[in-house]
Amino acid sequence: MKILVADKISPKGVAYLRQQPGFEVIEAYGSSPEKILELVRDVQAIAVRSETKITAAVLAAAPKLKVVGRAGVGVDNVDVEAATERGVIVMNTPSGNTVATAELTFTHLLCGARPVPQAAASMKAGQWDRKSFSGIELFKKTLGIVGLGRIGGEVAKRAQGFGMRVLAYDPYLAPSRAKAMQVEPASLDELLAQSDYITVHMPLTDDTHYMIDEAAFEKAKKGLRIFNCARGGIIKESALIAALKSGRVAAAGLDVFEDEPLAKDSELRQMPNVVLTPHLGASTAEAQESVGIEVAEQIADVLRGGIIRNAVNMPSIDAAAVKVLGPYLDLGAKLGTLVQQIAPTQVSSLRITYWGRVLDLDTNSITRAIERGYLRRISGDNVNFVNAPVVLERLGVRCDVLRSTENIDYTELLGVEAIAADGTIRSVTGTLFTKAAKPRIVAINGREVEVEASGKLLMIENKDQPGMIGYIGMLLGKDGVNIANMSLSRQTPGQNALIVINLDNEPSDAVRKELKGNANIALAKYVEL
Repeated sequence: MKILVADKISPKGVAYLRQQPGFEVIEAYGSSPEKILELVRDVQAIAVRSETKITAAVLAAAPKLKVVGRAGVGVDNVDVEAATERGVIVMNTPSGNTVATAELTFTHLLCGARPVPQAAASMKAGQWDRKSFSGIELFKKTLGIVGLGRIGGEVAKRAQGFGMRVLAYDPYLAPSRAKAMQVEPASLDELLAQSDYITVHMPLTDDTHYMIDEAAFEKAKKGLRIFNCARGGIIKESALIAALKSGRVAAAGLDVFEDEPLAKDSELRQMPNVVLTPHLGASTAEAQESVGIEVAEQIADVLRGGIIRNAVNMPSIDAAAVKVLGPYLDLGAKLGTLVQQIAPTQVSSLRITYWGRVLDLDTNSITRAIERGYLRRISGDNVNFVNAPVVLERLGVRCDVLRSTENIDYTELLGVEAIAADGTIRSVTGTLFTKAAKPRIVAINGREVEVEASGKLLMIENKDQPGMIGYIGMLLGKDGVNIANMSLSRQTPGQNALIVINLDNEPSDAVRKELKGNANIALAKYVEL
């Protein structure tokens, strides 16, 4: 079996693959996209870092391909959707660079407090200037951490060692978890107003894109020092530049950027109070060796028909079981994603219930799919079928699984409930229809519906009165939004009804605002599966 190592990984990782019986390793570092298309024709596995792009075209040119292994966390350079359609496993190595990135973050933080890079440059230029490079201390200052996952947690430990007060903004972090880590939970506005230093450790999602923008800097404490070693685009660069110029931000340190490589004429390069590094978060000998060996071992396991670890598009189970479980995993992931979008931001537990024929299958794998679906919009690429339970635990969310034998109207059902600390429950239930095993949503918050579990959905809870369906249809029509399907549900005439609509395209902000502002509509929620 042929393995293409397209980007340079640890020599120990390559050596491990070469030692496996029946493996042929092709090292092709720095190959052009055209050369990659040629090389993948007869390979069973590809190992990459971030340089080589595994596009839909590359996947189409590799009919024997079984697995793509990414030596690192993000899989932005891999078309995961296209890989999934072709049955190709995509794996990452999420834990290998945790310490490296946390330490780089703290290096930036120290350089933001004491201008060591600037002073070093001055010395090398032949100067002896002790007045221009005065700094401030970390001791007794407040550090705000935006996102308290693996890396954010490691940064918090180091900050506490420096005698800092640590605030943490993570909307999905349970208070009990924050207490255990000895950090103070805060809203984003509270964190901005109180922090002397801020570092971000969120994945880049629709919710976190430009999370730190002009409005955020206006709320921030004057003289703030801010750092980003997570993902470019969380901090809006134009807003940061303006805040640096105005003096609201005293210093910044960036390892990631909205567009990489950073443009040569970027204003950030010219600012004396900004320290820049070229995406070095995982660039330590230990981290590279760790992820190189880890990805090699994972690829070897898959090719030998063993377990699947750290897959971003399927669970860690025997490869032979994936074909049977596939439709259930897809349904579970969509139910998890849907319940997260309709639930309160802070959830204390998930309750997953299985009924009927599904009880004969490996429900552990389906549970992992539900958990990953729930976390998809929270943790981005960092979550997979292996680490989803750990990520939930880190957020303080308990997962309870029930296996029910009560009689139901379907041959099998999957139910997911998100329960908040105040007892609020949001729920979805789904099943598989027909021999094609198409996923369907059959209940939302206890109300019976019949909705295709895919694409874009608009959920509306409204007063049960004449004209509402026509009003909604006309509003969407004027917006150029086509209705693919509609399901209506009510419990008692005259009370609130639930309308769930499958849409071909996303409604505009103006339409969403009008729906939410209508006195006859109690809830208007757009969700994506």
